[in-house]
Amino acid sequence: MKDVRFARFVVLVNCAVPGVLLAWDALHHRLGANPVNFAILTTGMSALVFLSLTLLVTPLRRLTGWNGLILFRRTLGLYAFFYASAHFLIFFMLDRAMSLASTGAEMIKRPYLVIGSLGLICMMPLAVTSTNAMIKRLGAKRWNLLHRLVYVTAVAGVVHFYMQAKADKRLPNAFAVTVGILLGYRLVAFLLERQRKKPAKAANAPVPAPPSAPAPTLPSRPKYWAGQLRVARIVQETPNVRTFRLQALDGGDLPFQYLPGQYLNLSLLIDGMRVNRSYTIASTPTRCATCELTIKREDMGLASRHFHDAIHEGDLLNVSAPAGRFTFQGTEADSIVLIGGGVGITPLMSILRALTDRYWPGDIYLVYSVRQECDIIFAQELESLRQHHKNLHLCFTVSRPDGAQWTGHRGRITQELLERAIPDLSRRLFYVCGPSTMMSSVMDLLRGFGVPESRIKSEAFVYPTRAETTAALSQAPAEVLAEDVVPRAAAPTQAAADTAGATVTFSVSGKSAQLLPGQTILEAGEAVGLELAYECRSGVCGTCKKRLLAGSVTMEVEDALLPTDKAGGLILLCQAKATQPVTVEA
Repeated sequence: MKDVRFARFVVLVNCAVPGVLLAWDALHHRLGANPVNFAILTTGMSALVFLSLTLLVTPLRRLTGWNGLILFRRTLGLYAFFYASAHFLIFFMLDRAMSLASTGAEMIKRPYLVIGSLGLICMMPLAVTSTNAMIKRLGAKRWNLLHRLVYVTAVAGVVHFYMQAKADKRLPNAFAVTVGILLGYRLVAFLLERQRKKPAKAANAPVPAPPSAPAPTLPSRPKYWAGQLRVARIVQETPNVRTFRLQALDGGDLPFQYLPGQYLNLSLLIDGMRVNRSYTIASTPTRCATCELTIKREDMGLASRHFHDAIHEGDLLNVSAPAGRFTFQGTEADSIVLIGGGVGITPLMSILRALTDRYWPGDIYLVYSVRQECDIIFAQELESLRQHHKNLHLCFTVSRPDGAQWTGHRGRITQELLERAIPDLSRRLFYVCGPSTMMSSVMDLLRGFGVPESRIKSEAFVYPTRAETTAALSQAPAEVLAEDVVPRAAAPTQAAADTAGATVTFSVSGKSAQLLPGQTILEAGEAVGLELAYECRSGVCGTCKKRLLAGSVTMEVEDALLPTDKAGGLILLCQAKATQPVTVEA
């Protein structure tokens, strides 16, 4: 961070040099026989130089891999605006004596002044929006579109300079060639990127069925495997994180297959109470005899404390087969960026292990944030993988380093850190997993870089409040607490519906229940003694799907519902809430 700040300071000072020298020479009357014309020419040339440097940053960064160059683009652009403004003000104040009439008459007589003014006007919104706050306010897509005005500005500046020059056109021609090459590079890069995306779009396009054939339907989601696995090994990863290696009871292959990034649903018996939790699989599916759960012990975590304090090697666990869509198999993109915080590295580690096991050729970037150096999970394994796989790039950052022993990055994941660690940010595919605050910050940064939403996959680790944990201890299984969990796919939060007064009728059992404020249909059914199937209670496994026969419901999370499910009227009982009478086929 200190190096970045110093580099920015050096660029800031050097960019000011032309203006300082011009002011110094003006004070000492060294601007020649026509000082006003000299000042106008100097500031105009400086504006064109900085505009050209602004356009040079992107191609130079891509060609050299010096990702840190992006840090200086806005500074160069702002100096271009400063010198262009000075160029116009010197003309207006000293050459035209601040006369609007004289200035207007001169612009009518000399069209190159109109073109130069147009370029300056285009620079104004660029300067005003050159802040992180404006990127966030406008949104990355609109901000990027707006800042393409720099191309218009550069062309206007070159044309203005060329038309102004009378006899000697060598310098204007040099600027014209430079700007032409830089804009041509962007055009070629745009066309190549567009061509590269065409096959993917064609591959994903729906194939129309023959006129005589019925419309195709999506395959139904396979049923989940359920049974017991044995705890074969427990490994202490960090002071408060352990890995639990699970295997089939007969010691053979696992009775299910899973994808990198998926999770298991577990049913635990804690103090005579059934507690359901979901934990990410950290191991790789390329090794089919075992799977591993890496779990952090949370002081307020009911299930995580149970795992650390009461589960031993040889114990049996009730497990249902994997679920989750936070997966990557290597065919989705030619490179991947994994960004994790704390124990949120577990699904990312499964993906990373699977890719390196298969010697996947694409670039793999892992940016991992922890509080202290001792909290880095899988530290030795990651370092070993880096040594054996040249396409694996690791970046660790410690927010609260203990002493001076840590020589790596310090602090949270920042714009500067991502820019230095990952080249060509905007074209990568990102997988982000960790605490909600960390994820929110990282997602904002990625949007600021112009990364499309479609190229950002996320799962949140949400830690429970003390009240939530107390509730889980005092009543029959509460909603999944993601302190033990993960994952929950990141989704917009929806305010809980006020369900007071609504009733739910279960058509198969013939029972009815009053829906309390904020209560789900699953909870209402359990309250009247119904045994309704469920696993995760967080809307992602699909075990509690039932058909809605009458009324309407709202659902905060619908990950487990396929389009065919929704078309057939299926809902998730663990998420469904109602503000009017409803009937469910259960």
